[in-house]
Amino acid sequence: MKLSISKVEFQKALARLQAIVEKRNSMPILANVLLEADKGSGKGADGGGGLQMAATDLEVGLRGRHPARVEKAGGLTVAAKKLFEIVRELPDEDIALEATQNSYLDIRCARAHFTLAGTSADEYPTLPEFSPESTVNIPSALLSSMIDRTIYAASVDETRYNLNGVYLEVHADTGKLRMVATDGHRLALVDREVEGDLAGLANGVIIPRKGLTELKRLLDEDDVDEVEIGFEGNSGLARKGDVTLVMRLIEGEFPNYQQVIPNDLSVRLVVSSEQLMKSLRRVVLLSSERSRAVKLELGEGQLVVSSNNPDLGDAQDEFDIEYSGEPVAVGFNARYLIDALSALKEKELRLGLQSDLSPAQLMPANDDDTTAVVMPMRL
Repeated sequence: MKLSISKVEFQKALARLQAIVEKRNSMPILANVLLEADKGSGKGADGGGGLQMAATDLEVGLRGRHPARVEKAGGLTVAAKKLFEIVRELPDEDIALEATQNSYLDIRCARAHFTLAGTSADEYPTLPEFSPESTVNIPSALLSSMIDRTIYAASVDETRYNLNGVYLEVHADTGKLRMVATDGHRLALVDREVEGDLAGLANGVIIPRKGLTELKRLLDEDDVDEVEIGFEGNSGLARKGDVTLVMRLIEGEFPNYQQVIPNDLSVRLVVSSEQLMKSLRRVVLLSSERSRAVKLELGEGQLVVSSNNPDLGDAQDEFDIEYSGEPVAVGFNARYLIDALSALKEKELRLGLQSDLSPAQLMPANDDDTTAVVMPMRL
């Protein structure tokens, strides 16, 4: 392998792969990045040489092809983090890469020279190659927003494997694309209208947290207007130009989330997100370190947020609201409420309650297709 590549292109590609590579030592080669150069067909605009780069942790994999001037085809793997650190410090000039016979990578840029130990490309695990029968193109900003508003509610408890991701389906009644996440204590749901044939998503899939995190990273790059996604068997694919993200889906049945969403809300009011967030952040300072319990008390014209910790003391904050119903007091984990407010990113929210032991429903004032549900606590 012998080639030269733009530093900007090479550094961007390496940065994209850093979160994919496996940090643990179960398989040392998974901490490496795979570099494979080919000279292309030599015909047409896309027939030139290129450098394909890939990384995987066996659950999520990312590969991309990048323009390069290839003198000799070939490949090897080297430590992804160390290569990125080297490239980041090089001058802003083209970088020459050459694989030596003993699987070292020779790196030259201007007057800088590095030799980095590597391994044969043959030893690197093969990334899944598949082409779903049906894919759909989704605007990047829309999908990124849906991930933002749901991923925080996915469980991190590995014993509840089927909750360690976000459920993606086409809602049977509305035909809208739906994402749902829950960890048993809170739930986040978003529906969005998407053009195109969504038939391939009708059965629903559970996308793992890490796969979604890497997908969002890809969506948020400046040069992405839309992304192509598709699913087949237990694998998912997201493609943007010459960059492809593949992931292993979570196998299992997602719970019946509909029964968690409250329907008959006896208390409905509009609150300022900023005021509620500030009150929660103040009051949680004296809450229990373990439960983060706070109490929300609705009364005539005001909302009182309070906490009590026998070892530290009490805290209370209040602000004015438009409410004239019966007094209601409900306990919640403040962190769950703060997470929901942070994800919704709305100026005003509709807060709905049934009773002092019912979940709270939070919805943007101008969006009926986004819902956050937080289960109550006994205080």
